[in-house]
Amino acid sequence: MRTWFPTLAVLLATLALCSPWGAAAQGFSAYVAPARLEIKATPGETTRQVLEIHQASQLPGRFRLYTNDWDFKKPNDALVFSDALAPDSCRPWVALERREITVQANSRYRFRFEISPPADTPPRECRFAIMVEGLEAATVDQGGFRFPVAGRLGVIVYVAVGGVEARLAVANPRVVEEKGEKLPVIDVSNTGTAHGRLEGFLTGVDASGKEFELAADDAPILPDRTRTITLRKTGDGGSKGAAILYPLTVKGTLEWGKQRESLELRFQP
Repeated sequence: MRTWFPTLAVLLATLALCSPWGAAAQGFSAYVAPARLEIKATPGETTRQVLEIHQASQLPGRFRLYTNDWDFKKPNDALVFSDALAPDSCRPWVALERREITVQANSRYRFRFEISPPADTPPRECRFAIMVEGLEAATVDQGGFRFPVAGRLGVIVYVAVGGVEARLAVANPRVVEEKGEKLPVIDVSNTGTAHGRLEGFLTGVDASGKEFELAADDAPILPDRTRTITLRKTGDGGSKGAAILYPLTVKGTLEWGKQRESLELRFQP
């Protein structure tokens, strides 16, 4: 893998800790912008972009940068990173500017990276993560013991190579309980060649005749996968105290990319 990419990918930042107790890593004050990237790339051409790594601290920060593969694992669609190359991984296409950087106090570092799909690459979606790991471990008190922990940010990147797109379908409307609250959910399957996210607003009318607006969770549905997506109230109606009285009727249109689907669903516990 070469040392030292962007243009239409998704950058999801998540904080992972080396402590099995998941304590906060004191002293790790970095964050990365933009919060999401979606990259388009052409076979045989190099695509470049810049990430901004911010050190929001009174002290300089030293960081190690490297790539990982990642996936969502059932049953909770937890995000899992892997240093080992996944089957058909596109990480060998990625070149990072450098492996270690120092960001001065209250400053930002413009970090460059490239992706170069081979000329014979068929249309596909490339997915990987750029890991930003603090090199100065902090210590955390836990039950009278002190443990070293290290902060780590996973920048998730989706790259569309060629003409790929999501093809989503909604099915199985039902009600599930989440933290003591009954919520409407749908299963969304993706038979396309790229990930997709549902956008748009729906109108719900519950058993009391009350009307309110709902939106789908902003979660990615990967190709050849089905994911359960929750519909949540928007605005002031989204407070937990405003319980939905079932049965619930939902109408409206959801969108992804250039596609739209009109829905009329009924939710009954």
